[in-house]
Amino acid sequence: MDFGAVLQTNPPSSRVVQLAQLAEHHGFSHVWTFDSHLLWQEPYVIHSAILAATRKLVVGPFVTNPLTRDWTVTASVFATLNEMYGNRTVCGIGRGDSAVRVLNGTPCTLRTLRESVHVIRELANSRSVEHEGVTLQFPWSTGSSLEVWVAAYGPKALALTGEVADGYILQLADLDITQWMITAVRDAAEAAGRDPMSIKICVAAPAYVGSDLDHQREQSRWFGGMVGNHIADLVDRYGTSGAIPQTLTDYIANRTGYDYNTHGQTDNDHVDFVPDEIVDRFCLLGTAQDHIDKLKALKDLGVDQFAAYVMHDSKEETLRQYGEIIIPALREHVVATS
Repeated sequence: MDFGAVLQTNPPSSRVVQLAQLAEHHGFSHVWTFDSHLLWQEPYVIHSAILAATRKLVVGPFVTNPLTRDWTVTASVFATLNEMYGNRTVCGIGRGDSAVRVLNGTPCTLRTLRESVHVIRELANSRSVEHEGVTLQFPWSTGSSLEVWVAAYGPKALALTGEVADGYILQLADLDITQWMITAVRDAAEAAGRDPMSIKICVAAPAYVGSDLDHQREQSRWFGGMVGNHIADLVDRYGTSGAIPQTLTDYIANRTGYDYNTHGQTDNDHVDFVPDEIVDRFCLLGTAQDHIDKLKALKDLGVDQFAAYVMHDSKEETLRQYGEIIIPALREHVVATS
């Protein structure tokens, strides 16, 4: 299992770069950042600084969208970073949440998402692509390599992911829901004639290592509110008839609204509807052993990467415990002689 760290690009940007360096030092293979240009600093500028300051880290947005950035510009960014730093990028993409909604917009259609995945991937892999009636290709790009991972919750988005994505991003760590989502993606891949196991599975959730569970919950409750935005959209579309797991639809029954000014922040005051049970199920909390136990269960479900949201008051200590205790426990045990 690989490990990623998800960071917000809050100023000072040097702090984000420092945390990325620390993540690499502790054995993380990926660093992801939010992409919401009004709420936080521009991620791709900081990605370049992270790549320059690290040796092996793969970086990418968690997640970008097809609406606030022209697809060809997005592809150009990745192809440029790959030329500069040697194919160390990955593109996480979805229909659009905070970056779109703070502009009073709505998430893109699945058709737009599908088309954008194709255009971005082809251009950023130094290939030509048909777009808007013309054939496009970067004449300066050779040998660039980019995977596109799609974030999804709903049945149609999961099907799209199985049909076109290189990886699947699920932003919660509940075991039962994770199994349901992975099955939906892989079934769609198989139906489309793809190898279901070729799609990388990334589960992302807040991770806080410590002994004060009540404090950890309060530092992580924002996540249930963020996930609730996506689930509310699905309930509006599908109702509670069973198109998505009832464990997802039930917990937002008392949701009354959401303030994007505190999106992804521990002081979010619009998440009182999120019960402790949901926080515990969606996140990784508790001692290092608690994390190890849940990560092993996720790995058994087929999860290839756990991406830890490190957005609380114990960033360095959580990264340290992952590097010294948790990540080694998830590695395959190899002996020198046998």
